[in-house]
Amino acid sequence: MGCCFSEPVDFDGEVNLYHFDLHRAVGKGAFGKVRVVEHKRSKKLYALKYIDKARCIRQKAVANIIQERRLLEEIDHPFIVNLRYAFQDDENCFFVLDLMLGGDLRFHLERKVHIKEEIVRFWIAELSCALEYLHRQRIIHRDLKPDNILLDAMGHAHITDFNVAIHYSERRLHTSVAGSMAYMAPQVLNKKGYSWQADWWSLGVTAYELIFHKRPFDGRGSDKMVQSILKDPLRFPDNARQHCSEHGMSALKGFIDRDPSSRLGCRPNGQGLEDIQQHPWFSGIDWTRLENKECQPPFVPDMKQANFDVSHELDEFLMVEKPLTHSKRKANPDLEKMRPELRQLEEQFTVYDFTNMRRMSYYPHNQPIVALGTDSESAERALAQSANNTIGPTASIVERSQAGSPIESNDRHYIPALPSNNQHGYPAS
Repeated sequence: MGCCFSEPVDFDGEVNLYHFDLHRAVGKGAFGKVRVVEHKRSKKLYALKYIDKARCIRQKAVANIIQERRLLEEIDHPFIVNLRYAFQDDENCFFVLDLMLGGDLRFHLERKVHIKEEIVRFWIAELSCALEYLHRQRIIHRDLKPDNILLDAMGHAHITDFNVAIHYSERRLHTSVAGSMAYMAPQVLNKKGYSWQADWWSLGVTAYELIFHKRPFDGRGSDKMVQSILKDPLRFPDNARQHCSEHGMSALKGFIDRDPSSRLGCRPNGQGLEDIQQHPWFSGIDWTRLENKECQPPFVPDMKQANFDVSHELDEFLMVEKPLTHSKRKANPDLEKMRPELRQLEEQFTVYDFTNMRRMSYYPHNQPIVALGTDSESAERALAQSANNTIGPTASIVERSQAGSPIESNDRHYIPALPSNNQHGYPAS
């Protein structure tokens, strides 16, 4: 789908949709679609995630969209789907992101009976580097699962979808429930307070599912699943040794540890990545080459076929929904006459252009954003729902973010902050 706009494009002006040619749809989210776009001047391909403002307001998700926009500006890492541009028009908010044509891990999991252990180990090593980086930026992802891990054309793994991600506090634990139930750490579900350690649990559950093609804790209905996560012992399938080594199962036990102080990646004497690097399962990995993307991935996606659900394009083809088109913005919109949520998007979903803007951190000022024009009764909201309109185990849910009670340093649940490489909290650009 090309652009038929005849006027010349001002590439030196503020970035907008006219800077891109629109190509095929490759994904679908809660509020819009993802499609491949090509920057007309640089000829580089990107993924365009666009969010329908009206739908976003109806589902009371304005605060989450702005939070995601701000957090993405802080992030730049080899194993994360990074933000390159952000802008809006009268109908949509746009994120232009690194393009990942290798598909998400849910796609590959559903098409393979089993994924080899060495492939999963490689992905987990790459994702560990990304998580360690996020935690040093004081960011918790909160929704790590196969659906939110994308492969590039070479086979490298990248974390995406920061819709429920937040900054963590070094003095307070979070108590709001957010993420996808099947991957939530016990501390998230029991609402007694959690921090960045919850991401390592989710990574462990993801690794278990990729290796064994099933999740470690399951149950029919959300109540049974919660009880399973909170209380059931970690068990491996009867044929586990056919698919996973002793070192691999040891690593899974380390990640899926209900005690965050002894969880792999969280232990005080080997915090973060160092703890993982020293585990025997990862002994054969050259971490310097890995972080530089110099290691050959053991699985390379077949780029001769689409690594995504091709039905995403049918909705527009069959006119089920309105196709995305280039459209000029209304000149000088009157903010005073806008409804509060639209005005909030206008003022806070700001333009970003990675070619001429320095990445900045909103921390510690990036507190949870309060939605305007909404009631507090919608404390819990489904961002994605299964076909039968109930929250499924892999659907993302989120409550309004709120910090828990202050945790004193002599409390047995005290969670020390990760050491920061950078006093100002700025990511490397």
